[in-house]
Amino acid sequence: MTLLLAVTCAVAVGNIYFPQAIIPLVAAGLHASPDSASLAVTATQAGYTAGMFLLVPLGDRLPYRSFLVALLALTGLGLLAAGCAPTLPLLIAASALIGLTTVAAQVVGPLAAGLVAADRRGAVIGGMLSGSIGGMLLARTFSGTLGEWLGWRVPYLAAAALALLLAGVLARTVPVAPPTSRQRYPALLTESLRLLHTEPDLRRSCLYQATVFAGFSAVWTCLALLLTGPVYGMGAEAVGLLALVGGATMLCAPLAGRLVDRHGPEPVNLVCMLGVLVSAAVLAAGAWGGIPGLTALVVGTLLLDVAMQSGMVANQARVYALRSDARSRLNTGYMTCAYLGGSAGSWLGVRAYGQAGWWGVCTLVALLTVLALVRHIVALCSRRPGATGSQSRVAVENQPIRPH
Repeated sequence: MTLLLAVTCAVAVGNIYFPQAIIPLVAAGLHASPDSASLAVTATQAGYTAGMFLLVPLGDRLPYRSFLVALLALTGLGLLAAGCAPTLPLLIAASALIGLTTVAAQVVGPLAAGLVAADRRGAVIGGMLSGSIGGMLLARTFSGTLGEWLGWRVPYLAAAALALLLAGVLARTVPVAPPTSRQRYPALLTESLRLLHTEPDLRRSCLYQATVFAGFSAVWTCLALLLTGPVYGMGAEAVGLLALVGGATMLCAPLAGRLVDRHGPEPVNLVCMLGVLVSAAVLAAGAWGGIPGLTALVVGTLLLDVAMQSGMVANQARVYALRSDARSRLNTGYMTCAYLGGSAGSWLGVRAYGQAGWWGVCTLVALLTVLALVRHIVALCSRRPGATGSQSRVAVENQPIRPH
């Protein structure tokens, strides 16, 4: 079941990223400019953000199995419509539907966390994250290769067939678990905001992920400017090859999950924040250029990827332990803050690069991480001997959901 749910995460997340690799093919096939064709990617991402806020909270209100199957079926239909779209406006509309419904990975996380006991939750979250990372990394290669061979429509049609097949498999295999809430839909939406106000550990996890993810986004946004600029003079494909280094996080995320199960999220967060600080120092050497600079970029991005994703495992384990009846709503608040942090990081990174070059970007990463690190140290120092309030709740709410 863990493997099947991890594959579900990979397929869902891959649907967000695979169109990026075929935008030139879409532009040529529909006789549009690349800028216009890129609106299909923008629509997918905008739909995904809306889906996180509008649909993910329903995971607490609807039976998981039927909700997941419905999401994947709608995603498959959207992909089918995109693959058959005769014009760019219709492709953009279908892309928005794809993004809105391909939030299965954000529904699978709370489901998987509820199916296991608390002492295995971290490992399972790490497995789901590995699936998401794999989908993100492989989707571009899959669509780019298939699109070059058979045209831009084929990746959409292949993804549609995969989503519909997976919907059929999940309809027969996911255990039936009762909904954890009977609140009406408007109350579910406002509950995510209320939880941010009432749960200090949720706010703390959001701050950690938003700041670290902001630094992560700043690095990857500006990396293309550095590699294609005068220091290295490489092509855009160099960024894609460097991104494959992040595949190591597929192996590290489950390991981080087991460490969280054994030692708790607090020490794992601390090590990850220190790792991000070290990565910022290593990445700064990338400004030198040449083989030493390129080596620093490879090592630094690998360390940054591992630290960021491992920290995410720790944060989600802390968040899911807060309230077993509201995991989808908790995840909505958490992921929304994380993505807002990533968007802000991209914006700040470009401006830091324009003002101070690559050194400015690395300094931005360090400053953002120090902000999270100071907050974490304050939290560790304020902990009293014995269980904290949130830990006491974990003892009561750490039982897995019992499927019928």
